[in-house]
Formats: sequence, structure tokens, C-alpha cells
Amino acid sequence: MAFLGSQRALITGRFGFTGTHLAKFLELRGWEVFGLDRTEDSNADNTPTIDINDTGSVVQRLTEVRPTHIVHLAAHSHVVGDPLAFYRVNLLGTESLMEAIASSGIKLAKVLIASSATVYGNADHSPITEDEPLRPMNHYALSKASMEQMLFKWQARLPIVITRPFNYTGPGQSEAFVMPKIVHAFHRRDPVIRLGNLDVARDLSDIRFVCEAYLRLLQAQSTGQTFNICSGSSIHLLRVLELLREISGHDPRIEVDPAFVRKDEIKELCGSPRRLFDAVGEIPLISHRDILDHMYRALSGDATLATPTQS
Repeated sequence: MAFLGSQRALITGRFGFTGTHLAKFLELRGWEVFGLDRTEDSNADNTPTIDINDTGSVVQRLTEVRPTHIVHLAAHSHVVGDPLAFYRVNLLGTESLMEAIASSGIKLAKVLIASSATVYGNADHSPITEDEPLRPMNHYALSKASMEQMLFKWQARLPIVITRPFNYTGPGQSEAFVMPKIVHAFHRRDPVIRLGNLDVARDLSDIRFVCEAYLRLLQAQSTGQTFNICSGSSIHLLRVLELLREISGHDPRIEVDPAFVRKDEIKELCGSPRRLFDAVGEIPLISHRDILDHMYRALSGDATLATPTQS
């Protein structure tokens, strides 16, 4: 049982990429961490299998755990897929969680909710600040933008903070995402790597940077605000390939596969972390090379990383 005054975090999407890293990150810093997940293997960590749209079951979980903080990561996150699934999980699932929190009567210090930088679409300015108009270009982004709008009605009742993470990666991320797909291909020494749009650039952070940002936001006084989670610098996909050639000593042929080319692709996403840093202090950035090198070596069981350097 928890001692009086302990910090107890309930993470939805506990067994996803971010949830797995964040749980370990918080536990190492003395937090008690509990989960809420729909995956069938979730009971391996004393986390019941719960559909976030089942409000009654979520209420029961909240009253059992009585968290002091909630981190809402559960989402349908692949950009392509059944359009309705995005709204059932990302919009209606978040509404279900808010209803459950209100019904449970628990007192929370913070409810941190992950949105996405894709809500900005092709922005007019770079780096993108939180004041940039939202121009979502696909159903994933639309569902996240709709979720943010829905949360306005809860801001006065709950200590909500919304985050808009830009691209981030690290060991354990699914190959359904482009960065781990490329790193795995180089590690396997695939002779050919098939990708979609090559003329794209993304603000890329390390998962450890994201975990540190989330921890600081959980501990900060600010509520009712939205924060970019980003590094402030973008990297072109061709540069990613160049770095991995240097790291691996492997030089595969790169082919553009029309099946992976998106019509609604955002050419560049680069965010400003200024509001985040003003609220929680400067967070050390990890260079793009070190991010990729860390992931590459983790596949061989060596994930040690030297002192982070600036990108």
C-alpha cells in the first residue's frame, strides 16, 4: 500500500511504447505506477484489461487505485486505418475517461493528456508555437483536434494539461513507425529499404526527453495549458539515412514505394519548446545521431548512451 502523500500515477495505454518507458522512468524516481490498458497481456503487471470506453470499469479502476496523477496515453495512433476507430478511441475514449474521473470523486493533482503535433498540419510558421491555428489533415489529427476542443468543457473541473508531442522515438517502438522501421532495416542489413515520401523533415526527440518533460509537467503548478513536446530542430529523412549508414557501415538501396506515399503528407514539422521550457526549465536535448545510435545498439543488447549532446 502507498504511504501518505505518495505520488501515484495511473497511465492509460500503460503497455504502449510511451507508457512502457514512462512507467519505468517514474518508478525509478519513486512513483507508484498503475496501468489501464486494453491489451490481453496487461495483467502481467497487475493491470486489468479495460476498454477505455467502458466508463463503469474505468470508474472502478480509479476508485481502486486512487491515483494522484493521471497520464492519458491510450490512443489509436497509426495515421492510416478505419476512420471511425480514431474517433471511438481518441475522442470518445477521452470523454469516457473524463466522465469516469468526475464520477469517481477522486482528487487529482494533474491530468496530463497526450494530443499530437499533427493537429497543426502544414503550418504557416516554423518553428510552430502553441498559438498556431490547427489545420488537421487526416482522421488521426482530426480526432486529436476534436479531443482538444471537447476538453474545454472539463478545464474548469479538472487540472488538465494537454501536450502536443512532435515525433519521438527510442528502443521498443514498433516498426509500423518510420524511424524504428529504418533502424531495424539497417541493423538487419537489408539490401533494400522501401519507404514513402523522402522529402520530409521532422522535429525528432528521444523518448527519454519526452519522459522527462512529462514528469516535470506532472510536478509543475500550471494547468489549463497546452505544451509542445519537441526539440526545436527538425531532421530531414535523407539525413537520417545518411547517419545510419555511418553508424552501421551498411549502404542499402533506398526505393520509394507508392504504397507508402501519403497524399496528405505534412512536409515539415518543427516545433518551438519555448513555452515548455519556460514552465518546467530547460530539458537537455539528445542529438539526432545519439538517438539513432542508441536505438541501433539497443537491438544488439547495448543501449548505453554517453552524455547527451545538443542536436
